[in-house]
Amino acid sequence: MTEQTIQSHDVKLADLFQAFYAVPDYQREFVWETDEVEQLLNDINAELGGGDALTAPEYFIGSVVVCPGADGVMDLIDGQQRMTTLFVTLCAVRDRVRVLGSDPPGAIDNQIAAVSTDALGRDHFRYRLELQYEDSGDVLVDIAEANIDGNTPSTRSIANIINAYNTALRFLTREFDDNIDAIRAFYGYLTNKVKLIRIQTENVAKALKIFETINDRGVGLDSMDLLKNLLFMKANREDFQHLKEVWKEMQDTIFSIREKPLRFLRYFIMSRYDLSTSTGADRGVLREDEIYTWLSRNEELCGYGNDPVGFARELLSTARLYRNFLRGKDEAGDKHRFLENLQLLGGQAARQHLILLLAGRHLSDNLFSKLALEVEDLFFVYVITRSNTRDFERNFANWAGEVRQVEDEAALDRIIEKRFVPAKSGLSTRFDEALAGFYGDALQFYRLKYVLAKLTQHIELQAYGENESTKWLSRFTGGGFDVEHIYPQTPCEAAKMEFGSFADENVTQRLGNLVLVEEPINRSLGNREYSYKQGVYGQSQLLLVRALVERPAVGVRTQIDRAVADLDPFPEWNEGAISKRQDGLATLARSVWHVPPPRAA
Repeated sequence: MTEQTIQSHDVKLADLFQAFYAVPDYQREFVWETDEVEQLLNDINAELGGGDALTAPEYFIGSVVVCPGADGVMDLIDGQQRMTTLFVTLCAVRDRVRVLGSDPPGAIDNQIAAVSTDALGRDHFRYRLELQYEDSGDVLVDIAEANIDGNTPSTRSIANIINAYNTALRFLTREFDDNIDAIRAFYGYLTNKVKLIRIQTENVAKALKIFETINDRGVGLDSMDLLKNLLFMKANREDFQHLKEVWKEMQDTIFSIREKPLRFLRYFIMSRYDLSTSTGADRGVLREDEIYTWLSRNEELCGYGNDPVGFARELLSTARLYRNFLRGKDEAGDKHRFLENLQLLGGQAARQHLILLLAGRHLSDNLFSKLALEVEDLFFVYVITRSNTRDFERNFANWAGEVRQVEDEAALDRIIEKRFVPAKSGLSTRFDEALAGFYGDALQFYRLKYVLAKLTQHIELQAYGENESTKWLSRFTGGGFDVEHIYPQTPCEAAKMEFGSFADENVTQRLGNLVLVEEPINRSLGNREYSYKQGVYGQSQLLLVRALVERPAVGVRTQIDRAVADLDPFPEWNEGAISKRQDGLATLARSVWHVPPPRAA
């Protein structure tokens, strides 16, 4: 007779927590947050319905997958989130009943911890659930021992587990108040009528395969978790420790920049592989819910089947690059001029440009800088014209394959002429309209400062050339400079009289009324009138500020003369002057972001 290698039983919680479980150290951390914990407890309570637990129907909440571990403990391969939540809920019931001055239900302590005896007759005190991954620390032990006062979370997993326990306590307090009998009834229903299917296999390989089958479409897990499981399925057991370390470092790298793991994984795939010829891609772009399906269909293309550890290392190296690029640094971790610009433009949310930058990771320093500059220019054009995010994400994904093939400057120039120039030219008219109608309060402040800093820096570069003082945009966006409203937002009476009447109620926010100045100058100007400010503007070191009141004269046909030749000074300041200056800055912006004329129909 063939020995049965897969066993499945429906078990109630009272029986489930008569065994001992360990979450192996290669498993993912505890990620459930308040919503998931609340949902589980509310669903169970809704099934009880406030009625008699004896007559209430049984309630099925899913499955867990286990295999034999060491010393009679079962390795929990799938179901950690649910099992951990149930375990801390048992602890919360115990602690809530004690707070109300009563003894907890008699069976609950044995469901939290017990003594087991090994084959040599030795006793071992164990908790029913043990978390073996490092990020969990001893937090589950502390909760089991009712000793979490003053426990400061040091990892995301610890914070989530403590939050799950506190969420369960809040649930019990909110739903049952001080009614001990109601809490006992909920506990009785939880342990006797709530059921799971426990699937047990003979070894971890089979357990991982079942894990994948159960979660084939991402039910309860996301593509990142499924990919991790897939790599462990393909790896040799002796490689588990190394694979676990590489995966953890990759996850920590992503977490350090507060990035969504699935967005990183999407951009990794779109930057690395030609999706237009692979299986399961939509015109070069993947949705988050398609990631795992695509990976499972393209094992040969990705190479994780033959070398899962190597694939994980590639993910790690890309995560490090991703982190550096977002922080404005190059592969070595050094400041990079154009990457820093993209950081200042993109802020904390924009990431689409990383697809092309990751695709160009192989380029020489000069070619990569050239690519980054082109990406910055186009990205700003997309932002200022309010182009649809999905549209330019699709463009970047579709162009990534061409960027991966670049080997010399001529090849890069061909891509620029084929892709970047037409894209900017196609938005040229909208670019002009956006700058002509630009209001500072319609844009995030960090982007407003980016715009003013780029305009200011451009004149400085034209006049003085590239040096340490002019080439870093962060010098102008940093703390030493402020956004100055030439006509104040809250003008004094003299300023109102001098400025005169105006039709645009939001005139103070127009681009023509804004300039970047040194902090001391900004503080000294306050809400004063323009005739007073003129004398102060002349003391600025920035040519774009000084050009408000005079055209700097340092010789005939010098570099500085040429830089400010198109900047007319303004003897008076009114609504007409703001419009005229805004038109001039809109023209200047074409040069700053290298926007060509509109393409012919």
